[in-house]
Amino acid sequence: MKQLFFSTLVLFSLCGGAAELKVGDTAPEFSLSKQNGEKFDLNSRKGLWTVLYFYPKAETPGCTKQACAFRDNIKKIRQLGAEVYGVSVNSVEDQAAFGKNHQINFDLLADAEAKVTELYGVKMMMMKMSKRWTFVLDPTLKIRSIDKDVDPVKDADRVAEKLTQFQKI
Repeated sequence: MKQLFFSTLVLFSLCGGAAELKVGDTAPEFSLSKQNGEKFDLNSRKGLWTVLYFYPKAETPGCTKQACAFRDNIKKIRQLGAEVYGVSVNSVEDQAAFGKNHQINFDLLADAEAKVTELYGVKMMMMKMSKRWTFVLDPTLKIRSIDKDVDPVKDADRVAEKLTQFQKI
């Protein structure tokens, strides 16, 4: 009996208790600090397209490539009426340094306690880090796209392509 209880407890903790988000779901609400210390509330994005990209750790090679790709494509994404927000479990100070070091021209959100990372189902198992996933939210804050197989270099281009397709519908 103890073995069954332990196995169930381990399975529950590994899988998490929340249902996995899917396209068509309303994006879970949250509030986090930006790299400049100001508060960001997802509800403030109602009526606007929003890109949330989760990344494991600031200043690592893949995460730097991804952030720089969004930086270099931000004009195109904004012309499509969207804004980009990078989310990681880094502190506000680490996000600020990362943004400054690479001239990031969009907001980086600090999820130091990994609460939003868990809420969106992107927390790495047994680690306080995020998987590299990208969500595109429509103006009603419905999830229109979830990319779980993100190429850091191509993510920004793929997001721009998806935004273009969604807006043609």
